[in-house]
Amino acid sequence: MIERTVTVVPEDGLHARPASKFVETANEYDSEITVAANGDEPVNAASMLAVTGLGVKSGEDVVLAADGPDEEAAIDALEDVLTTPEDEYE
Repeated sequence: MIERTVTVVPEDGLHARPASKFVETANEYDSEITVAANGDEPVNAASMLAVTGLGVKSGEDVVLAADGPDEEAAIDALEDVLTTPEDEYE
């Protein structure tokens, strides 16, 4: 299992388009992935409702955790989503 703290860059935080991209990316991996904000309990990173329910704003830190066969690749990909300004999404 690996964990990484990441600062959220998209202007809307983890809402709407950034959250959708984040959840879509999390679902591409076989590892169990969670995200936690503000010292709260971690939630399933593959759940749109859970991720948007965190209420994470731009500039806030989240803790990503992954456990599984592709955990490092999953964390790297999710960090990319969280550190890319929304207007640079493909």
